[in-house]
Amino acid sequence: MSPWHLTRRRLFGLAGAGAALAGAGAAAGYGLSGAPAADGVVAFRGEHQAGIVTPAQDRLHFVALDLTSTDRAAVADLLRRWTAAAERMTTGRETAEGGAIPANRYAAPADTGEALGLPAASLTLTFGVGPGFFDKLGIADRRPPRLAALPRFQGDRLDPARSGGDLCIQACADDPQVAVHAVRNLVRDGFGVTEVRWSQLGFGRTSSTSTGQATPRNLFGFKDGTNNLKAEEPDLLAQHVWVGDEGPDWLRGGSYLVARRIRMHIETWDRSGLDEQEQIVGRDKGEGAPLTGTAEFDLADLAATGPSGPVIPDDSHIRLASAEANGGARMLRRGYNFVDGSDGRGHLDAGLFFVAFVRDPLTQYVPMQRRLARSDALSEYLEHNGSALFAVPPGLAEGDDHWGRALLA
Repeated sequence: MSPWHLTRRRLFGLAGAGAALAGAGAAAGYGLSGAPAADGVVAFRGEHQAGIVTPAQDRLHFVALDLTSTDRAAVADLLRRWTAAAERMTTGRETAEGGAIPANRYAAPADTGEALGLPAASLTLTFGVGPGFFDKLGIADRRPPRLAALPRFQGDRLDPARSGGDLCIQACADDPQVAVHAVRNLVRDGFGVTEVRWSQLGFGRTSSTSTGQATPRNLFGFKDGTNNLKAEEPDLLAQHVWVGDEGPDWLRGGSYLVARRIRMHIETWDRSGLDEQEQIVGRDKGEGAPLTGTAEFDLADLAATGPSGPVIPDDSHIRLASAEANGGARMLRRGYNFVDGSDGRGHLDAGLFFVAFVRDPLTQYVPMQRRLARSDALSEYLEHNGSALFAVPPGLAEGDDHWGRALLA
């Protein structure tokens, strides 16, 4: 084990928070790329929030919260405390000094303790605000016009208990207990100011966000996100992901997060023939190649025709989701598989928790989803039952900068 390997147990014994953080930063070789260092620590501060272009980790715990207070000062104080706790947890430490084992054994521990002894596990915590945040705090004039509830798309069966939210926190890590611990402790600290609206656990990332990652598979068994934007494409990220001068000051350099809970009717899909599955998706199931190619990353020839018409069918998923079909619009996908038990009727409640980061949801995501909902052959096997949109501010500067500071100043 490296002498610089960081765990919550080891850092708990260091003399002070400042010394521990400085040591962790120097050891981890923090940078602005969002990539984890050798010890699994991802830089918390930088130009953009971590957890967007960071190489996608294997596990997710996503939570949407509602404000229960309209006191702007109380909310600002909570965001300050959340930032301090989040920064500690992403370096493998407990949420606060005193942690899970306080000196006063009759006091409630400051940290719930289930991550004691576990490494940082590439934990990232990404913060966003929803439309209601502004109305409840009396700052509606600061809400960007693009931040509004997503429209209802054809076929949507949205559950209000799985949609919306005033705030969100996305925790991604390579250890599920590390991600759950992070969300659990931030939720706990928000008592009296926020409450959970809904949450989602995810496993097995369904997109790669770095060229160093292999393309994963979704629960239909197909490689997912082959043409996803990558961290190594800064020009494309600037064009499609990061909010520019068109956004308010507090959002420039940030992004918009689209979240959709998509139940997949896997039992019906599993009874479909392989040829039908490949025609619906537009790709070969084994290699992941488009039906006009032989290798996964071959460009799909959407103009190719055969005896029965287009080789890649007009209603195939990859055609309708392609940049060519959507005016060149692209997005950074960061979704996860989920299995949340069964529905009581012999079917798994399983599917894709779709997460995407875009510069403009109204010109990038909405038109594409309308096209998919109307014409995609895959829609027969999908049910969208959760939906939310959040604005994700840019990253934090060094020093005392904290979540929401520029927004609530």
